[in-house]
Amino acid sequence: MIKKFTCDNGVTIVMEEIPTVRSAAIGIWIATGSRDETPENNGISHFLEHMFFKGTDTKSAKEIAESFDSIGGQVNAFTSKEYTCYYAKVLDNHASYALDTLADMFFNSSFVEEEMNKEKSVIAEEIKMYEDTPDDIVHDLLSKAVYKNHPLGYPILGTEETLASFTREKLKQYMHNMYTPDRVVISIAGNVNEQLIKQAVKLFGSYEGGSRLTNHTAPETFTEKVSRKKETEQAHLCLGFEGLPIGHQNVYSLIVLNNILGGSMSSRLFQEVREQRGLAYSVFSYHSSFQDSGLVTIYGGTGANQVNELFETIQETLAVLKAEGISEKELRNSKEQLKGSLMLSLESTNSRMSRNGKNELLLKKHRSLDEIVSLIDEVTLESVNVLGNKIFDSDYSAALISPDGKLPINM
Repeated sequence: MIKKFTCDNGVTIVMEEIPTVRSAAIGIWIATGSRDETPENNGISHFLEHMFFKGTDTKSAKEIAESFDSIGGQVNAFTSKEYTCYYAKVLDNHASYALDTLADMFFNSSFVEEEMNKEKSVIAEEIKMYEDTPDDIVHDLLSKAVYKNHPLGYPILGTEETLASFTREKLKQYMHNMYTPDRVVISIAGNVNEQLIKQAVKLFGSYEGGSRLTNHTAPETFTEKVSRKKETEQAHLCLGFEGLPIGHQNVYSLIVLNNILGGSMSSRLFQEVREQRGLAYSVFSYHSSFQDSGLVTIYGGTGANQVNELFETIQETLAVLKAEGISEKELRNSKEQLKGSLMLSLESTNSRMSRNGKNELLLKKHRSLDEIVSLIDEVTLESVNVLGNKIFDSDYSAALISPDGKLPINM
């Protein structure tokens, strides 16, 4: 059972006790990411995430790393378009210490100029490394094609130009305005008790933030087809179709549909593109949900001379899906696969912490395992087929990175 407590200042704490394990996972979730940025400060959420590990008023960067290594724990963080998370996984008897250390990083990071300069170099290398992985950057290129100048189209890493402009004062101001208590969720899962909630309230329950500056506007979506010429061994192609926002009533039908289309080894795209025609090693589809938008993405990587064939094969697969719909066998297998994946993921305290943190942050509600299984079971052949026709009958966006930068002929 999930216990929930809201502090006087608005910070929310969710905890799931799992007495059968010997670990605890703790995450600090903040409802801010690259979507909350501007063209001038794009990448600041990600840079701030990095700087939390570069020293506090009482610990150096090395001492922060040693504080978790010395107890056999793990600590990490990530930034997305709509949220940022700092988390740790430790043995249950070290949970209190881990929470104290995460709070120290959250409240007392020093943002020393010398460390900032070093981390700017590190992230500049991260951006260059990203540029060397075209199968990653093609997804950013697609986001730009779909959302254009809306913040959902910004790269999470930012650019080397924006990175160079960040100062200690800018970081402090951004954190003051964006890390407000009403945006913060502390998620805890594992062999813990209510004593940890009391500790979290003491640490996070009284701080104050600045005035909330962002007012999200729903994005307009576009159907641009863009390409980029780059010396690569393969051509990397992404197609983007309008999906569903977080919490939409048909989201489970879309999860089932995506799984059948390109979410597994038995999916239609994998079987047709890779197994039958040998066109790609990597081909898949996935759905991204945001607060007021969604995107279904199809990706495939192939030889530059096979881009047209890859595109035509994807189009043929979608045409058959629309014309004939899915089968009862596909529906049944997809449901069982999704339920199996859900059950297996819940064996990890980290997965439970993440699930609870995201649900509280984005949906403000928590469904039981039985409720989720019921929602998957309620998906019908008709609901999936109707949704598939609606999504894939619409125009699409596309992004290509290849040695010649030439889009497929019939695109």
